[in-house]
Amino acid sequence: MGGAGLTTGAYVLDAGLVPYREALELQRSLAAAVSQRAIPETIVLVEHPPVVTTGRRTEEEKELHIPDGADVELVETDRGGKSTYHAPGQLVCYPILDLKQHGKDVKQYVRDLEQSIVQTLAAFGLESTCIEGLTGVWMPPAGSRGPRKIASIGVRVSRWVTTHGYALNVGLDPAPFTEWITACGLDDAEFTTMARELGRPVTVDEVKPAALAALAGVFGLELDELPADDGAGLWAQPVHEKLATR
Repeated sequence: MGGAGLTTGAYVLDAGLVPYREALELQRSLAAAVSQRAIPETIVLVEHPPVVTTGRRTEEEKELHIPDGADVELVETDRGGKSTYHAPGQLVCYPILDLKQHGKDVKQYVRDLEQSIVQTLAAFGLESTCIEGLTGVWMPPAGSRGPRKIASIGVRVSRWVTTHGYALNVGLDPAPFTEWITACGLDDAEFTTMARELGRPVTVDEVKPAALAALAGVFGLELDELPADDGAGLWAQPVHEKLATR
């Protein structure tokens, strides 16, 4: 989508562990700035404390069965898709991209996000796939095991600028995907993680370089990582004033 051989400059903000609502406000601020061309496109990488988020197609009575007393936040969002779960040990990527520079095709954008995840997993020797009619990335059947979902995607596009993105299960406990919710509206889906598939511990920090390299290649981006001190305080408005001075 980045164009044949073309690259555009983009920022990377590695924000660490961020509460979901704060990350949502950050995305909105960045999207407004990207829309106004006050800053370049920006890739935000985060982890979230335990949170269940709902999308525009969520059927709460059918999908949510969070047990009383569960240490998890519930947040309604403006993204597409159904309910999903985030927690530490999951790499959450929010590309704030201007699709006017990437083909103005939302369906293709989602397919390209899937491809970037497939490439990220391939860097760890994991062969993954997409399933027609379903959004996200899956590990293919192996032996007695059926397909296992390893990454979820939910996006919003407003004035051709993207928010939300994907969540790649790296090393978290996937049980809440099936025990607390009917994740992605899939009654019988099995969820997995990179650590489970590799049979060894994997950290989110270990996966970030491969994820960024894949995004850069798929979308034709030349990435400039913001130092931690530049990223600090971005929740203060207006966000574009800090980034635009770089």
